[in-house]
Amino acid sequence: MNRGWMAMMVACGLVSAVCAGQQVLPLWPEGKTPLKTSDAPEKVNPSKDDIVRLTDVNVPSLTLYLAKDTGKPNPAVMICPGGGYNILAWNHEGTEVAEWLNSQGISACVLKYRVPGNRDAAFCDAQRAMGLIRSKSQDLNIDPKRLGIMGFSAGAHLSVRTSTNFEKRYYEAVDAADAQPSRPDFALVIYPAYLFREGYTLAPELPVTAQVPPTFLLQAEDDGPYVDSSLAYAIALKAVKVPVELHIFPNGGHGYGLRKKGKTTDVWPELAAAWLARITK
Repeated sequence: MNRGWMAMMVACGLVSAVCAGQQVLPLWPEGKTPLKTSDAPEKVNPSKDDIVRLTDVNVPSLTLYLAKDTGKPNPAVMICPGGGYNILAWNHEGTEVAEWLNSQGISACVLKYRVPGNRDAAFCDAQRAMGLIRSKSQDLNIDPKRLGIMGFSAGAHLSVRTSTNFEKRYYEAVDAADAQPSRPDFALVIYPAYLFREGYTLAPELPVTAQVPPTFLLQAEDDGPYVDSSLAYAIALKAVKVPVELHIFPNGGHGYGLRKKGKTTDVWPELAAAWLARITK
């Protein structure tokens, strides 16, 4: 069975998380999910490109990919797949990235946040997930002070929103996990969407301060209307002296994940791995 179909079956509940070798953590206690709008069953949209596109996600969760035990707590990254806040590109911007992070000695937690069309609910899910991971860090052998976030496209917007809004929760606390910090210790923002307005000003939901975590930014010049997202965010981070590494490539488009396309963006995983090695040492 190929990796795409296995990921789809796990996502649909057709194969248990134990069978797939991964642990799945529900985000919210039963009856405590804020901004709940639907009980529609989760589904996978048809695909011919080996991308598993989840939609109608109403029960958010974390799927854990834990790195090998080295005798001390591992750094970890929470992954936010993209999909325009309408679907989640579950495998090529989620589980495949988790496996790649494991190869770098980094644990990964893939966030299944709510879609479609509920950005504030997705933000609640991301804030909650960061606190939940930290609350379980000892059991998961994760260093709670080396917990980053990584997002693609809309998931990159969600990662930036989580990186810039950490002073308080967007929802009423439900348990002790919500007392844990939601601020990531570092962020990888991969071909982000929706970050800017005209004149390279950031979207109003993204208040940049000097407390924003160090950030790795990546985009291609031919990424349609989105390339200015990386430029605007880098300018804002530089203005408040937040460390930022920015890579703008001549070509590559949008939505490539880790998959090679014969474009200049193909080298980005090596650049990100080097940055991660420095930031998590």
